[in-house]
Amino acid sequence: MRVTLYQPDIAQNLGAIMRLCACFAVPVGVIEPCGFPLTAKGLRRTAMDYGNPEDIRRYVDWNTFQSSNQARTVLFSTKAAMPLPDFDFRPDDNLLFGRESAGVPDDVHEAVSQRVIIPLSADVRSFNLATSVAIGLYEALRQTRTLPA
Repeated sequence: MRVTLYQPDIAQNLGAIMRLCACFAVPVGVIEPCGFPLTAKGLRRTAMDYGNPEDIRRYVDWNTFQSSNQARTVLFSTKAAMPLPDFDFRPDDNLLFGRESAGVPDDVHEAVSQRVIIPLSADVRSFNLATSVAIGLYEALRQTRTLPA
């Protein structure tokens, strides 16, 4: 299992996601560019001692990610039709999450055949990115029986 973020906008969300993934021993990737400098100083407060920018697998762009990714990519999107509880995860899935401000562009959405949505009330738009990653990652690890002991 791996978590990959598409051009994240907010350093604090990346820091929280790094901490979350460290707690589950799941690697983190980032498809650049980011909306902030990807530096240790920028992430220190939220990631704390749970990760450094050097621990992140960095991709210079979407094409680089696609050419180097061997695993099945599962996109979490508010435009998806498959509800999270109905999706069957695999232990080697790469969970992809879009930008806080815009999700992923249409070409990325169309390039990924596995897309899921986290069900939520009709009167709200979406979860915070770090919350979405926590919900999606936990469900994927639970289904694949790969949660830490």
